[in-house]
Amino acid sequence: MSAEIETRLADLGITLPQAAAPAANYVPYVISGSMLYISGQLPMEAGNVAVTGHVGKDVDVATAQRAAELCAINILAQARAALSGDLGRIRRLVKINGFVASVPEFVEQHLVINGASNLLANVLGEAGKHARAAVGMAALPFNAAVEIDAIIEIA
Repeated sequence: MSAEIETRLADLGITLPQAAAPAANYVPYVISGSMLYISGQLPMEAGNVAVTGHVGKDVDVATAQRAAELCAINILAQARAALSGDLGRIRRLVKINGFVASVPEFVEQHLVINGASNLLANVLGEAGKHARAAVGMAALPFNAAVEIDAIIEIA
């Protein structure tokens, strides 16, 4: 399965970055039994937060969806680091929690997080179909527009 995932990533033109180090006093992931918990990932690209501001004011839905895709890519990078490079150990993406920095009037957080959901399902196939939450927030770390964490069942 790892080769299938790598092929899907290549077909989508995605190269996973090195997993980002934590920005505070926490670990980027925890493995407990057959579960992998990945800390919230920001829309990092080339070492910087790529999409900042509030959706509905500074950021449009399409740009926010791209931010969610970047978060998903960083989730996969953390999973690869946690699993010693073997994404084939992923049995099921159980749940993602999506946080969208948005103005109070913005009510399309679900459309933003679709960016991550679609990417993860495309990369992981059936194992990438997941439960999720999409929540509006007043602000996120480093003024990021989106943050997403993940719970993954592993072999």
